[in-house]
Amino acid sequence: MGHRTKQFKFFSPTNLEGLVPSDNFYRRLEERLDLSFVRDLVRDCYEEMGRPSVDPVVFFKLQLIGFFEGITSERRLMENAHLNLAHRWYLGYDLDEPLPDHSSLSKIRSRYGVEAFHRFFERIVELCMEAGLVDGEELYFDATNVEANASMDSLRPRLSPVAAREHVRHVFADNPPPEGAVPPVASPPRDDKSDSVAEEAGHPPALKASAPSVFGRLLESYRHARRSPLRQRSAYVRTADQYVSGTDPDARPMKTRGSRTKLGYHCQYVVDGGQARIILAALVTAATVMENSPMLDLSRWARFRWHLRPKQATGDMTYATLENIKGPEDDGLKAYVPLPDWARKAGRYGPQAFTYLQERDAYMCPQGQELPRAYTRPTESVHVYQGRPKVCSVCPVKLACTDSAKGRTIQRPFDQEYIERVQRYHETEVWGAKTPSVSVEVSLSAAPAQ
Repeated sequence: MGHRTKQFKFFSPTNLEGLVPSDNFYRRLEERLDLSFVRDLVRDCYEEMGRPSVDPVVFFKLQLIGFFEGITSERRLMENAHLNLAHRWYLGYDLDEPLPDHSSLSKIRSRYGVEAFHRFFERIVELCMEAGLVDGEELYFDATNVEANASMDSLRPRLSPVAAREHVRHVFADNPPPEGAVPPVASPPRDDKSDSVAEEAGHPPALKASAPSVFGRLLESYRHARRSPLRQRSAYVRTADQYVSGTDPDARPMKTRGSRTKLGYHCQYVVDGGQARIILAALVTAATVMENSPMLDLSRWARFRWHLRPKQATGDMTYATLENIKGPEDDGLKAYVPLPDWARKAGRYGPQAFTYLQERDAYMCPQGQELPRAYTRPTESVHVYQGRPKVCSVCPVKLACTDSAKGRTIQRPFDQEYIERVQRYHETEVWGAKTPSVSVEVSLSAAPAQ
């Protein structure tokens, strides 16, 4: 019977290169993905002189390790990298070399900003396209919930006069103004002409912030929820309008499947329809932004950014809105989305049971009676067709049609032809054979760390 004791040598002839198997995942990753390009992405974040920093390549390799291992905690990420020989080999740190501190990762991420990470994402997509992994014929749209690292108990009122007054009192108590102090006068705003005059006089012009990228402007446009005024109830007030999380101010309350309301975000995806299922665009928005809202913007951004000419846009029933149908169709894409029966009531005839008579601009009910156009609602972009009350009241199937004493009504959107075009897609063989949806595993694997 063997008995093992912990007696380790101070010096050993072994090395890290020999301890990592030749078929290890991170060896194959190192062979196929050269990350030296990241130094050019973040070069403007460093000075020419000073203390050497953590190599940007090491930082992004740590982000990839966290992604592949499903680690969201930076402290746990560094503990894992410290113990895992393959991680050490991938990062380029020998057995006796100390790894970067976990606190450095947070500082580096803040210094880089969102733009650097997005440029990194774009470069990875470019490499996938160079490898022939992007087909470009179809675009799939999906979204997933990303829980924030904050609880509902962290919500506080956005505006509290008592709290604001107390805060101001403490500020002035800790920093009393000197006697006879005069508040500084605000300097007038600069313009291009004043900068040019200062430059001619030998003085440097005022520094101007670099213009945000196209994706940066898209991200900022969805920073807050877009709500349609037509669907907004005047008495309805969202929790996010009144309360904000003290832990994560950008997080918003969201409904999660099979659980209570939690704070988090929505992550939107555009996925290529090829076999590799390469994610072409990802956009993180507040949870108050509906999943289907950014579909058209993301579709156009992905097409123009990657020079694609897709023929089909596919999404689940969440994306079946008139805007998301009309937009792709106008752009030359077939909108492959399931159409719900919005006006259907349980036990009642749906609008599909009525036949539209284009030459008479009227609907024919299942009993052969006409419903002429009664009026139009411009604010809702619909025409309303209504049956005659005397006819509907004596109809033998009235209980299966309507309970209104004014007769049955049918609403027809101004752009009804787009909906009918999508309905014809449902009748084709392609619809039955090719109605893929992006799996939850694919969506979750692309969820960025918040």
